[in-house]
Amino acid sequence: MPRTSELHEELAFGYRLHEPDAPDGSWVILLHGSGTDETVLVPFAAQVFPQARLMAVRGRIVQEESRRWFTRLTPVAFDQHSIRSEAQAFARFLAQAGREHGFDPADAVFLGYSNGANLLSSLLFLHPGLVRRAVLLRAMPVLDAPPPADLSAVSALVLSGTRDATYGPYAAPLAQQLRGAGARVEAHAVDCGHEFSDPDAALIRNWLKP
Repeated sequence: MPRTSELHEELAFGYRLHEPDAPDGSWVILLHGSGTDETVLVPFAAQVFPQARLMAVRGRIVQEESRRWFTRLTPVAFDQHSIRSEAQAFARFLAQAGREHGFDPADAVFLGYSNGANLLSSLLFLHPGLVRRAVLLRAMPVLDAPPPADLSAVSALVLSGTRDATYGPYAAPLAQQLRGAGARVEAHAVDCGHEFSDPDAALIRNWLKP
């Protein structure tokens, strides 16, 4: 049976490892949304990536009793220093975790949801070259002034919800921002709200096909 480890806390970010029955050598790094924790994406990701090892990482900012990846000012405005400092810490964590568990982050797929996807998109600009394949669920641009970056090696899938009134409208600007830096971007809107669902899984599987 597939198994998920207890929480590892020896590095800067806590994380759990999910080991499939028949691993194929691939890795998927999971970044949860605000108000949840590292366990929330594991069942979804295990269905989409049944043979991948999953590393489910826990955001370390706690704000209003909600676990997040960086500090929020309003629902659509964020502390810029917090974004940059947490992205830097996460980049260091990835390098250490890769050495510890024998994988190259550049070869992994990253799946971020909501606030986790927002940290992931920021990481693309702040630490180019570290992430090359990114699935961004219900994301928005959060950097006020993203630095110039060459993202020509990046392939990104941006998935928004047609009934996500707050964040859905930001998906197109995010896709445009990534394309402007050279990334190969596929973007879709699915018939749902801010939650993720089976249509998202189908689109991710299709995106993964060679």
